Amino acid sequence: MMACNRTAIKSYEYWLPNGSNRWDSGAAPPPAPLRIPLAVIMMLMIVVGLLGNAVVCIIVYQRPAMRSAINLLLATLAFSDIMLSLCCMPFTTVTLITAHWHFGDSFCRLSAMLYWFFVLEGVTILLIISVDRFLIIVQRQDKLNPQRAKVIIAGSWALSFFMSAPSLAGWTLMEVPARAPQCVLGYTELPASRAYAVTLVATVFFVPFSIMLCSFLCVLHTVRKNAVRVHNQSNSLDLRQLARAGLRQPQWQQQVSLDLSFKTKAFTTILILFVGFSLCWLPHSVYSLLAVFSQSFYCSPSFYTTSSCILWLSYLKSVFNPIVYCWRIKKFREACIELLPQTFQILPKVPERIRRRIRPSTVYVCNENQSAV
Repeated sequence: MMACNRTAIKSYEYWLPNGSNRWDSGAAPPPAPLRIPLAVIMMLMIVVGLLGNAVVCIIVYQRPAMRSAINLLLATLAFSDIMLSLCCMPFTTVTLITAHWHFGDSFCRLSAMLYWFFVLEGVTILLIISVDRFLIIVQRQDKLNPQRAKVIIAGSWALSFFMSAPSLAGWTLMEVPARAPQCVLGYTELPASRAYAVTLVATVFFVPFSIMLCSFLCVLHTVRKNAVRVHNQSNSLDLRQLARAGLRQPQWQQQVSLDLSFKTKAFTTILILFVGFSLCWLPHSVYSLLAVFSQSFYCSPSFYTTSSCILWLSYLKSVFNPIVYCWRIKKFREACIELLPQTFQILPKVPERIRRRIRPSTVYVCNENQSAV
């Protein structure tokens, strides 16, 4: 197949006159001042992604009290990011440094399949978490328990494999990196290949993004409505009712403020994960569709540089999640300190807390006469 010429693409492979199976390379690799820093930063991303996500998995594995449904989902999300860091990022880093793919055609397709596989699994888990928050806060339905979470996780892995496997089987164009630092979706005019590419990109980004956006908008509306209702209720509550409940006015206001702060912080953490996912994957989704449908974009001399930057941004998502956990979740910071060797602990060791399991729905339920506990 002539990958970048004036004729239409009719098949999958293009053989050069010397007989080697190499794609037509019209895209120049990025200059060294851009390529080397990207590779160095990606190596740091591999280390941070492995260590940060490994801490999440270790916490859930070692502590039975932490094996709630939401924590099992977060551990699965962390595991998918670990596998992405191990199976895809190192090879892309080597290709960025050397500006040449050294691992063969078959492994190129395999790495592309694994890339979509682990990315799709992480997106699916984030979607499940978002829908679960919607059901808890908006519908007040707490139906997700650890047993159901395990079944959903198994189903998400099966769905992710089903959606990513066709790229390994050759259902769409995957170019051996001559125009990109790893196998990416390439330009084709075959209807079946275009349909699969659109389905894959929509499943990875556009459909989950739409569902999560609607869920978060509904959650924001509900949280705001409950906050206003609790505020009005606290203002209208007379001193006799407070005395009957055994609370003074400052105690009531402090309890309401604490409850609203806890609800806002828990929801904000998940919202930040959604924003990070959107920023990292919107450019990659648009780029993939342009590569499949626009020959001028795919054959442009700047395609390699564009691919390098966008792939780097998509990999940033695997590092973004543990950074958010460390920033927003105190238990995660404490667990990180506990897992550090004694010689590396700068701060004094935090004493073990008494952990108890709670129903997530109770955090957001507001009765008529009291705030959530």
